[in-house]
Amino acid sequence: MPTPRPFPKDDAPMSSPRLSPAGSAARASDLFGRLTFSGDTMLKRLPSDAYQKLEQTMRDGTPLDPAIANTVAVAMKDWAIEHGATHYCHWFQPLTGTSAEKHDAFLSPLSDGGAIEKLSGSQLIQGEPDASSFPSGGIRDTYEARGYTIWDATSPAFLIRNPGGVVTLCIPTVFVSWTGDALDKKTPLLRSIDAVSKQAMRILKLFGADAGVTRVITTLGCEQEYFLVDRELCDERLDLTITGRTLIGAPAPKGHQLDDHYFGAIPDRIISYMADCEAKLFELGVPVKTRHNEVAPGQYELAPTFENANIAVDHQMVTMHVLRQTAREHGFACLLHEKPFAGINGSGKHNNWSISTNTGVNLLDPRDETHTNMQFLVFLCAVIRAVDTYADLLRASIASAANDHRLGANEAPPAIMSVYLGDMLTDILNQLENGGTRKTLKGGTLDFGAHSIPQIPRHTSDRNRTSPFAFTGNKFEFRAVGSSASVAWPNTVLNTIIAESLDFLATELERKAGRNPTPAKLETAVRTVLKEVVKTHRRVCFDGDGYSESWHKEAAKRGLPNLRATADALPVIKSKRTIDLFTKYGVLSKRELAARYEVLVEMYVTVVAIEARTLLQIVRGQVLPAALRAQTELADALAAAESAEV
Repeated sequence: MPTPRPFPKDDAPMSSPRLSPAGSAARASDLFGRLTFSGDTMLKRLPSDAYQKLEQTMRDGTPLDPAIANTVAVAMKDWAIEHGATHYCHWFQPLTGTSAEKHDAFLSPLSDGGAIEKLSGSQLIQGEPDASSFPSGGIRDTYEARGYTIWDATSPAFLIRNPGGVVTLCIPTVFVSWTGDALDKKTPLLRSIDAVSKQAMRILKLFGADAGVTRVITTLGCEQEYFLVDRELCDERLDLTITGRTLIGAPAPKGHQLDDHYFGAIPDRIISYMADCEAKLFELGVPVKTRHNEVAPGQYELAPTFENANIAVDHQMVTMHVLRQTAREHGFACLLHEKPFAGINGSGKHNNWSISTNTGVNLLDPRDETHTNMQFLVFLCAVIRAVDTYADLLRASIASAANDHRLGANEAPPAIMSVYLGDMLTDILNQLENGGTRKTLKGGTLDFGAHSIPQIPRHTSDRNRTSPFAFTGNKFEFRAVGSSASVAWPNTVLNTIIAESLDFLATELERKAGRNPTPAKLETAVRTVLKEVVKTHRRVCFDGDGYSESWHKEAAKRGLPNLRATADALPVIKSKRTIDLFTKYGVLSKRELAARYEVLVEMYVTVVAIEARTLLQIVRGQVLPAALRAQTELADALAAAESAEV
C-alpha cells in the first residue's frame, strides 16, 4: 500500500495545470472585496436612501426595511450578471458543519416566448429548501419537509467562481424549520451576539462609556492550519480519500524531529498555491494577513485579521472551500482533518475572540495603566468567571471524533479548560483579591548587546502555547477548536457563557452601586465584586505547562473537569444547567438544544463507523492479500531450501 510523501515534492509535475493567481497583476487592495456586494459596490449601485438603510443594517444590526428589498435585489442581480453569474443561491450552514446551497437561475420566461433575468425582493429575502434532508435531531421528519432560508443582510452577498468559470451569486441566510426552530449554525450565533450586546451595554452604561454606542459585537479571527499532499498519492490511499486521515501504515522516517519545517522557507509550489488562495479570498473580502509553514512536514497556516464574528464565521467557511478547491487546481489535496497522520502534529483552528463596541473600541484592551482600567477588569473577570463556571460546556463545544485524536497530544492543549493571563494580569488579580489595585507591572526593554540592533519594548507577559484559552494582549485565543470544524458553534457557546457572566456582574454592580452611580461609588463596588469573583474563579487560571502530567493532577485537585473524549463531553449539552442557560438568553430553546445534541452524537458515531468500515476494507482488500502473498513466498523459499538440503 503506497504511503504518501510527508510533504509534496517541490519539483513534482502537477496533475492539473497551475493557474495564475486571480488578478495577479493587481494590488491586493484593488482586489479586496471585488466579488462582494458591499462598500463601494453598494454605494455605486443603490439609491442613497436604500444604501444608507442597508449599510446601517450591516453596521449596527438594525432590522432591515422591507421596502428596499426589491431595489437591493435588482442591483445585486445586475452586478452579479455583469460578473458572469447566471444563478443565485441562498447560502446557509446546516447542522452538518458545512455550507449548503440550491442554485436558481435568474432566467424568467415571458408569455411571448422570450425571457428576462429577474431577482425579486421576496426571492432575495426568503427561500424554501427541503428541511427534512438535513440533520435536525428530530425537529423535522421525512414527511415534514418545509423549511425557510432568510437573508442575513449583515453579511455581504458574494460571488463564487468554480474552476470551469461558472459564477454563482451566494446570499448568506439563516435556515429554520416551518415551526421556526433553528436548523443551522448561524441563527444561534446571531442570537448569542445579541445576548452579549445586551449585557455588555449594561456594563458600559454603568461606566458612562455608552455615549454614541448602540451595540456591542464580538470579533473573531481564525488561524486555519492544514496539510497539503500530492493529489495523485492521496488518491492511492483509501483511508485518506474517505476519512481524511490515515488509519494504517508505517511512520515516515522523518517527521518534525529536526524542527526545520516551522517558519521555514515556503517551497515554490506551495507559495504559488498560497498566493492563488489569497487572491481569491481577497476578492471575496476575506482579510487574509499571514501565511507560513507549520510544525509538521506538509503542514501550513493561513490567518486573517479580526472582523465582526458573524462575518468571520462566514468567511471561515468560504476559506475552507477555497483551500480545498484551489488545492485540486494545483495538483494537491488539502487535508483539514485534525490528525491526518499519526506521529506528527495535527491541525487546529485558533479562535481569536474579543468584544468591541460598534464604534470600534476593543473592550479587552488593557491599556498602559491596567490597574486603573476598571472597565477592562470587569470584562476580563467576566471571561474568567465564564470559562470556570462553564468549562465543561466550553469543552463540549469543540468535541468531535476528529478532535479527540488531537486534544491532549503534544501539539494541542489538553481537554482541561484553563485560562492563561501572563505575569501582569496575574499580578493584578492578586491585587484585586487582596482588596485593591495599586500598580501595573511593566515589561521593560530588551537590549541585545549589539549596537546595530535597536532596543525593543518587552511585553508584560510571555505566550503560552499549551493553554487552551490564553489572553494574548487584547483578545483571548481559544486554541482547542479543531481544524475542520465550523467555528459557529464554539463561538455561540462562548458568547452565551460570556453574556451570562456579564449579566451576573452587571446585576451585582447595579445592586451595590445603583444604576447611575458616582465614579467613586462604582469603583468601590467594582473592587468588592471583582474581589469575590477572583477568589471564587481564579482556580481556572494557570500559567504553567498545560502538556505536563503534573497539571492534570493539579487540575483534579482544583476541581476542574477533564472530559478527555467526545463521548464524555457531549452529555453536558443536554444537562438542565445548559438548557437553562441557553433558554434564559434566547439563544436556543430546549428543543433546539436537544436537536444539536442528537446531531453531534449521531455524527460522532457515524464518523467512527465509517473509519472502522474503511479500515476493514483496507485490511481485507490490501493487507491480508499482501500478507498471504508474503506467506506463500516464505513457504516457497523454505520448501526450496529444504529440497536443496540447505
